[in-house]
Amino acid sequence: MNKETKMGTKAIWAGEQDYLAFGATQVPVVHSVSYGYEDMDEWYEVAVGNKKGHIYGRNTNPTVEAFEQKVKILEGAEHATSFSTGMAAISNTLSTFLRPGDRIVSIKDTYGGTNKIFTEFLPQMNIDVELCDTGDHEAIEREVEKGCKVLYLETPTNPTVKITDIARMARAGKKAGALVIVDNTFATPINQNPLEMGVDLVLHSATKFLGGHADALGGVLVGSHELVEQVYHYREINGATLDPMAAYLLLRGMKTLKLRVERQNENAQKVAEYLQSVDMVESVFYPGLEEHPHHNIAKEQMKGFGGMLSFSVKGGVDTVRHLLPKLQFANRAANLGAVETIVGPSRTTSHVECTPEERAAMGIPEGLIRYSAGIEDIEDLIGDLEQAFQALPKELYTSV
Repeated sequence: MNKETKMGTKAIWAGEQDYLAFGATQVPVVHSVSYGYEDMDEWYEVAVGNKKGHIYGRNTNPTVEAFEQKVKILEGAEHATSFSTGMAAISNTLSTFLRPGDRIVSIKDTYGGTNKIFTEFLPQMNIDVELCDTGDHEAIEREVEKGCKVLYLETPTNPTVKITDIARMARAGKKAGALVIVDNTFATPINQNPLEMGVDLVLHSATKFLGGHADALGGVLVGSHELVEQVYHYREINGATLDPMAAYLLLRGMKTLKLRVERQNENAQKVAEYLQSVDMVESVFYPGLEEHPHHNIAKEQMKGFGGMLSFSVKGGVDTVRHLLPKLQFANRAANLGAVETIVGPSRTTSHVECTPEERAAMGIPEGLIRYSAGIEDIEDLIGDLEQAFQALPKELYTSV
């Protein structure tokens, strides 16, 4: 495996060879909580990290390590560590580097759980949080120049798929001596590699596109060995450990990551273009559309525009209530990135933790629908949307 190896091949083979056992072609699920040693000196060397090995499942696990290695290679990083969920990855990373009196700069359009950390939990710890308008790069730069410990970005954002210029923000962060962190969940390593643009740390909710089958929770962080080791130490003590069975499912899912993501990119683009022609649709948010305000930035820093889009409908919540149950090829659920198409309003998915007023302040209308394109045949997805819109009650059309 080298730099010339293509991403699809890496998704299948990367990080697994050292963890195969008994001639198996697949990484085994190691459920053992502890690991025994006859030699006390060897046990000590492993325990203090001087020798490779495992002592206790909360710290490390062979199956979990294989998953970490695969993500590390796909993102082109030195090191990786994993977590029980994506939010554990975010909260553990921020908790590692922020202390009372520190300042963090971010954007207003982050995932609802992340936003709650910024607006509720960090202020309780006497950490100053400055949230800037997403896409206003000048405003972000001004706030970073004032000084901050961390610059935290999410791009594309959940659920409005706004884009931030990663390289530009990384330069601003480095100039101010800030640690630059990017949530790369929506893009995946197939579409975007922030470390190559100067970012310090990249994290994912592995539950989403990496796993791809909506059957395993997990999170992962990659970056330099020095920084990731600090977060690993916090995680191993605080205990947000990735379960080995979940790691196995994520590993299995990642073998088809490139195939899935490329198909989801294509489907999302065509669904977004179709929705632009629908009378009951007010706005479509997808960076692959030329009309998207950050299309040119996305085109520059992304290899594909992603499988996520959102759209707002006329009639707001009333239209959402009638439209979504009529879809035949979409799960109405609080998840994304799976092989099946998934839909849901932000009020029950990404920003369920927020009040209507908080969502409105973030520019998220109550009639916004998040659409995670699956890998179904595109003709069926568009046909399904067509029949659902056609089945809307006539009074909805006449009232808007």
